[in-house]
Amino acid sequence: MAHAAPAPVRAYRPTGSTTWLTPLLTVVYGLWVAANHRDGGPITTANVLYGVVAGLVFGAVWFGLRSMSARLPRELRALAWGAFTGIAFGFLYSLTDASILRSIGNAAIVGAAVTGGMFYRYYTTEDATGHHD
Repeated sequence: MAHAAPAPVRAYRPTGSTTWLTPLLTVVYGLWVAANHRDGGPITTANVLYGVVAGLVFGAVWFGLRSMSARLPRELRALAWGAFTGIAFGFLYSLTDASILRSIGNAAIVGAAVTGGMFYRYYTTEDATGHHD
């Protein structure tokens, strides 16, 4: 009986939405952080710098997760996207002067929802080896 060789891991190549989505999300997240950080006050250099740094960190983590997620099994991939989304949301929410417990709770709810949704998507669109049909 012949045995099939394991499929090689495909390298990540940015295509389609990734080429424009990463910079767009980076800018939107940075603007949102800067707006939450200034809390209705005047726009200052510190607020702008805070938003730029937060946006760049968000974009770097987003791009890194996009590039490595194809090599992860579906469970870890869904968990990674859920954790990333929960942390990003929790950081934004914490800038609104909400309590730390409320920020953590809401971030956990958002992260769990994204993890569940991503796992469902991966489970229904991939075969048992993790490849798309």
